[in-house]
Amino acid sequence: MKNPYDIIIRPLITEKATKLVDEGKYTFEVKAGVNKIEVKKAIEEVFKVDVVSVNIINVRKKERRVGKYSGYRPAVRKAVVTLQKGQTLDVFEV
Repeated sequence: MKNPYDIIIRPLITEKATKLVDEGKYTFEVKAGVNKIEVKKAIEEVFKVDVVSVNIINVRKKERRVGKYSGYRPAVRKAVVTLQKGQTLDVFEV
């Protein structure tokens, strides 16, 4: 099994992600190439919670321009993790 700290890159804190916290869903950026089972095991091991489901989203790279220079924002892989009722993560607490 892969190291769970290598699978989870960082939590994503956006307006949409903070609204999903009320429903018991947490959003993380994960390493490219991992599957739902690996993400579920990594979240359960790192945060000691019970995961009900995992949804994976692949976000494509986007072109960005600064003046005459153009480049790309990197492509990322996001995982939306649903926890059991009554369980929370303190990652998103401010």
